Amino acid sequence: MSIIAVVDYGMGNLRSVSKAIEHVAPGARVRVTSDPAEILAAGRVVFPGQGAMRDCMREMDAHGLRAALLEAARSKPFLGICLGLQMLFEHSEEGDVEGLAILPGRVRRFPEARMRAERLKVPHMGWNNVHQAREHALWQGIPDGARFYFVHSFYVEPADPALVCGTAEYAFPFTCAVGRDNIFAVQFHPEKSQTAGLRLLSNFVSWKP
Repeated sequence: MSIIAVVDYGMGNLRSVSKAIEHVAPGARVRVTSDPAEILAAGRVVFPGQGAMRDCMREMDAHGLRAALLEAARSKPFLGICLGLQMLFEHSEEGDVEGLAILPGRVRRFPEARMRAERLKVPHMGWNNVHQAREHALWQGIPDGARFYFVHSFYVEPADPALVCGTAEYAFPFTCAVGRDNIFAVQFHPEKSQTAGLRLLSNFVSWKP
């Protein structure tokens, strides 16, 4: 039986994520874990996160998870969600903190002046259309422009345009999904995104990068 590890470092919506994966993968063992050995032993790894980037990075290191996550991102099907997307990049404006630097690029805050001019609130919260920038196995069966649920004040700015798999718009287009080799990561919450989100999780469970 395949094992899917949902990484627990104290900063994620773990119950919703694990229950959604259990729903689409009834034959798998879904383990919510902070044990590096369990993460390394799993066949697939899901890296969720909520809250502030500096707190997430601190808690990840406090749980001794950095080396296991770096190895998982190198060698296993790996899905990042929300902060689990942002932490893959090199640097974040939120708290001026370094990320895991697995992917090149930065995390930026939605600009306050632009948001005021557009009369938009930060955080960006609610449903938004996601436009698929290129084909990817995790988009299979999901219509281009499908709606997903977002809650965030920061967005990623990849240094390599080839990483971009999906975009959304909030005053301006921003990257909301990236992919490279065995890594796929999204700014939105598939576990809260009903049919489209469950399909993405199902695609991840069967993905063979």
